[in-house]
Amino acid sequence: QVQLVESGGGLVQAGGSLRLSCAASGYSFIVNDVGWYRQAPGKKRELVAIISSSGGTGYADSAKGRFTISRDNAKNIVYLQMNSLKPEDTAVYYCYAPKDDYWGQGTQVTVSS
Repeated sequence: QVQLVESGGGLVQAGGSLRLSCAASGYSFIVNDVGWYRQAPGKKRELVAIISSSGGTGYADSAKGRFTISRDNAKNIVYLQMNSLKPEDTAVYYCYAPKDDYWGQGTQVTVSS
């Protein structure tokens, strides 16, 4: 049974930082691409960042220069380091494995102004 479990969300002031984690059970992040998505109230879910099985990364324009996606192969965890957070980053953040269409349950990030 595959599970993707996000953690690390919370309430932070604008300009602050958070690190989100996505831990997988029953699924290897080493050989699969993994993405972070987010969905703000009333908006569509959008891609924030993605890391390929080979380690290549990609970012939404809104995340470039502020967010960093990385993977710990030994722990089978994908991280999203978010710096210089803005109120518009407020959303539920989801971990996603596109090859097999697996989603995590999401973690709330709230950035206060």
